[in-house]
Amino acid sequence: MKIKAILDVLEEMAPLAYAEDFDNVGLLVGDANATATGVLVCHDALENVIDEAIRRQCNLIVCFHPILFSDLKKITGKNYVERSILKAIKNDIAIYAVHTALDNHQQGVNKIFCDALGLTNTRVLIPKPNFIQKLVTYTIPENATKLRNALFEAGAGKIGNYEDCSFTSQGMGSYMGNENSNPEIGERFEFVEAAEIKIEVTFEKHLQGKILKALFQNHVYEEVAYEIYALQNTHQNIGLGMTGELENPMDESEFLQLVKDKMQADGIRHSAFTGKKIKKVAVLGGSGSFAIGNAISAQADAFITADLKYHQFYEAENKLLLADIGHFESERYTKNYIVDYLTKKIANFAIILSEENTNPVKYF
Repeated sequence: MKIKAILDVLEEMAPLAYAEDFDNVGLLVGDANATATGVLVCHDALENVIDEAIRRQCNLIVCFHPILFSDLKKITGKNYVERSILKAIKNDIAIYAVHTALDNHQQGVNKIFCDALGLTNTRVLIPKPNFIQKLVTYTIPENATKLRNALFEAGAGKIGNYEDCSFTSQGMGSYMGNENSNPEIGERFEFVEAAEIKIEVTFEKHLQGKILKALFQNHVYEEVAYEIYALQNTHQNIGLGMTGELENPMDESEFLQLVKDKMQADGIRHSAFTGKKIKKVAVLGGSGSFAIGNAISAQADAFITADLKYHQFYEAENKLLLADIGHFESERYTKNYIVDYLTKKIANFAIILSEENTNPVKYF
């Protein structure tokens, strides 16, 4: 198996187009055309993890956090990033990062977080904007069903919990071909008016190439008339953070103990208790201070995240309970999810969960 075949599976799990613009995801180091010997899945591709990959004969490391995040102008081994990259290159080890591509996925980091806490009725907290496009095209009635089904097959027409969504309308089209034309209906230089079906479907913008390929391959016209629009609608199933509900409301102290136990947190920093029961919970794995306002707007009783600064605890405004459980802790089960996904998709191949603890934060 080539490494590229595994990368294709990883992109099915977390499409790179889902990642935030600031992020650095995908294949960071290595040759995608090399033959894979094994996959090591970790949280951070540090030097000790590279050593583990060498020891366990894995030449592909799949990490959550990208070890290459900021630009590198030199690679001399002067810091932990450069040392990791150098060792990976010397040993022909490829490194692939998922990070916010999986953060934004409906089944990704924050769904894993919610599941660990036993939350139900989950919804994306901050739906991703500027990610939906609309295709409008026109064809003859005899071609409409075939064309529409091909667009569905290519990934168009998915809205929330529904698939194969479209809108069709009837109208009259007109055209006249020149000497180089080969019209489906009528002859060259003949003015033609014919009944047409207008088909409208939405799609995720990263699928545009696939959608257009399906359009051109299944349309009967020599010249395909189509339009693509960028929509302002947010994508309700893609985005950062998530809300969910506890089966039974809890006191704040009882709830924090639940979080501490389920997320294996060695300590939790939190805002002042509000005195309210906790029922609706917002979560955001990793650094989530920017989403405090979103959690309040969602009417969450508690917001669980990481990396909150001193003054940000004031932003609770007695409207909800803020809790910082630690960056690593809030994402700790992500690598388990990746291993499970790859194991199901790639049978009879070595998919290994790293045994190295890469959490840089220690508690006394």
